[in-house]
Amino acid sequence: MRVVTMDNRGLSPPEPLLRILGVCEALEPGDRIEAQMDRRPIFLFPELEDRALKYDCVERPDGSFFLTIERPS
Repeated sequence: MRVVTMDNRGLSPPEPLLRILGVCEALEPGDRIEAQMDRRPIFLFPELEDRALKYDCVERPDGSFFLTIERPS
């Protein structure tokens, strides 16, 4: 299992979405992405669902978001 950490804060849309989708292409079963985001990536969620990836997005107290994406085993 591999964990890829990404800090997408400070990037303008659609750069965070494109960066994440690029990494998703290389995920093996059991691999996970952990990404810090400035905003909730609502346009990314349908893309992840189309790729059969599991995800969770949690708002942090500072207003940023922590996104986890996993390719199921």
